[in-house]
Amino acid sequence: MVSKESCRSELRTAIHQLNDRCLHSASRWAAEQLVGIEQDPAKFTPSHTRFQRGSSSIRRRFGPSDLPSTPVGGALYVATPVHEEDDSADNDFYLLAKAYFDCKEYRRAAHVLRDQTGKNAFFLRCYALYLAGEKRKEEESIELEGPLGKCDAVNRELTSLENELSKQWKNETIDPFGLYLYGIVLKERGREDLARTVLVESVNSYPWNWSAWSELQSLCSTIDILNGLGLKNHWMKDFFLGCAYQELRMHNESLSKYEYLQGIFRFSNHIQAQIAKAQYSLREFEEVEVIFEELLRNDPYRVEDMDMYSNVLYAKEVFPALSYLAHRVFMTDKYRPESCCIIGNYYSLKGQHEKSVMYFRRALKLNKNYLSAWTLMGHEYVEMKNTPAAVDAYRRAVDINSCDYRAWYGLGQAYEMMCMPYYALYYFRKSVYLQPNDSRLWIAMAQCYETEQLHMLEDAIKCYKRAANCNDREAIALPRLAKLHSELGRLEEAAYYYKKDLERMEAEEREGPNILEALMFLATYCRSQKKFEEAEVYCTRLLDYKGPEKEIAKSLLRGMRTSQSGLTSTEAEHFPP
Repeated sequence: MVSKESCRSELRTAIHQLNDRCLHSASRWAAEQLVGIEQDPAKFTPSHTRFQRGSSSIRRRFGPSDLPSTPVGGALYVATPVHEEDDSADNDFYLLAKAYFDCKEYRRAAHVLRDQTGKNAFFLRCYALYLAGEKRKEEESIELEGPLGKCDAVNRELTSLENELSKQWKNETIDPFGLYLYGIVLKERGREDLARTVLVESVNSYPWNWSAWSELQSLCSTIDILNGLGLKNHWMKDFFLGCAYQELRMHNESLSKYEYLQGIFRFSNHIQAQIAKAQYSLREFEEVEVIFEELLRNDPYRVEDMDMYSNVLYAKEVFPALSYLAHRVFMTDKYRPESCCIIGNYYSLKGQHEKSVMYFRRALKLNKNYLSAWTLMGHEYVEMKNTPAAVDAYRRAVDINSCDYRAWYGLGQAYEMMCMPYYALYYFRKSVYLQPNDSRLWIAMAQCYETEQLHMLEDAIKCYKRAANCNDREAIALPRLAKLHSELGRLEEAAYYYKKDLERMEAEEREGPNILEALMFLATYCRSQKKFEEAEVYCTRLLDYKGPEKEIAKSLLRGMRTSQSGLTSTEAEHFPP
């Protein structure tokens, strides 16, 4: 079984090894998990450590004694692989190349290592060439940029790198870091099956390189692919599965995996953020807001993932908190894509859609593949009634990630605005396939079925039923189901849904036209079914409202009392309701 001390020791070693190979992103990830491990109370007292989270959302989810001591219920893990080092890391040429690399002079770094034969030197030379090719590709994409930033620029180093790395792989002389780079090259060359094989070999040999796990996760488009990877049962695999489940929209499984990992990494901001992401996907906005508030208290200069927090504040229309967050990230690092998206959300909530689009465009200049910016910019164009621009933005989002249900939903909305319901229906179907538990998507598809061109009311009813079963927070499905059944002459089904809607409105203490409509229908229906006592209850409630409904209720009450007493209508007029 894995222990906190073994995790701590492994991560400390990995941080040095990853830094030596200039894999700074993976090194940062490992360092964040290292400080997320609960400290030994014998060595760290509360007054000498930053881990004082009395209001922690972790403790809200678990009591202090409920937290598991090992991840995944105490699962057995394989022995930790031992990585063999070579001597090239201390070589003068390697140190010079590493200095050039850190200064982003990639071709100089590769040139210095051209005659070096060690595994570290080989990896750094190939990695420097790969990044030099990526840098040139970015330059070409700016120079040759087409409409909405489209460009066919490619990394010209990929072919030579693939040839060189494949020889090393076939000769079994490549190390886990070389395998990681080979997997990236294969992925970009479109050879996904072989890329998966190579990346699995890399993480099985050296499990602490989170960058390799991330590349592998991007190649797992189905649960069958994920289950067939053949990964060793190292504790890093649990982090990978939590991330992979999230991307495969298995949000409850992802949440469960991260909650187990909290047994060791109890103070990991990364795990807290991943739990918030899973709950965001499950639309548990209250819990998400609490977690992000705590993350900001413990890491006040954090920008990563804060755009998701801004989405929650936007959805809840919490303007003061969103304004504060926008100001905070602007002062921390205004030239981060996340910061630009947060500020864009702020201006969108203010109704300044042109300014919002400006900030989303700025985010895309910083990272043209930033998915949220394309999708949110599409939403803004919809608000501005600029449907062609909205369609272009949503299509770019789908090109980046075909599993982004929000972009498919946005395309459906745009085509619905253009009175093209068949196209809209196609895109709404795509969105509900990707996110079947979101009531808003089912409602949008139902409303599309209701349009004059389609008028497919039976299909609309099926969609509204799915929406009602998916926690319809907007309270649209039940009244629409009642109306549609009423229009189709199914009065018993209509009465059933009106009653359910009435019960929901009473539970939520809501008032509005829907409650009058429900009371009117139920009063009339119960009277026609000779359920006079029930009808009288609904009529009596209608007397509390002003307008024509009150007079109709009086008339119904007089009619029912006439029927019950056998009096004529003239005589009944002398009896007050």
